[in-house]
Amino acid sequence: MRLQFWKSAVEDIYRDDPPVQPVSAELWRAVWKHTLTRRWMLRIISEREKDMEDKAYRNFQELEAYGENTQSSLLYLLLETLGVKNVHSDHAASHIGKAQGILTCLRATPYNSSRRKVYLPMDICMLHGASQEDFIRGSRDQNIRDVVYDIASQAHVHLQHARSFSENVPHVAMPAFLQTVVLEDYLQRVRKVDFDVFHPSLQKRNPMLPLQLYLRSWKKIY
Repeated sequence: MRLQFWKSAVEDIYRDDPPVQPVSAELWRAVWKHTLTRRWMLRIISEREKDMEDKAYRNFQELEAYGENTQSSLLYLLLETLGVKNVHSDHAASHIGKAQGILTCLRATPYNSSRRKVYLPMDICMLHGASQEDFIRGSRDQNIRDVVYDIASQAHVHLQHARSFSENVPHVAMPAFLQTVVLEDYLQRVRKVDFDVFHPSLQKRNPMLPLQLYLRSWKKIY
């Protein structure tokens, strides 16, 4: 019902008749101030609806599509808010969004497993002989680490692709891409524990993240 509400709300906002609701009112102001694209909003909602099916991704392409349709769509909206119209920025946003979608799924594995839920791509799990039960019982065997390695590696590849456009991305777009600091931090930490996704250190926050974010923002790099 909430998703249907937001679908209807977005349509009403673009008809210049927003619902009498605080978030809708602010979204209406943002849409008309920054000429935000309706398609990106509806794509986020539609992809979230698929979450209600509550099942694992059949293959890695489905997980990438989830990242593109949710995280990348949000980045496209942020770029529009910043007034950025640049194809290189769009390409970077696409790759960063996919990396964020991939790592969000990976980082949530311990929590989801504790609820007897596993959403990691089935094709990669099958490739390494890892069952859902292995994740549910918190296995730290090598085949589980291999699954994590493969998934983390693809996220790393997307970050590298995103950074390959950096010379052509305007500085004004940088605030939209600062989450790369958090993504890179997780990749470094999971690498240090040999891709043991259940290692307790991965559940702790890095106190240096605010400083790293500040430095990246100051240097205008992502």
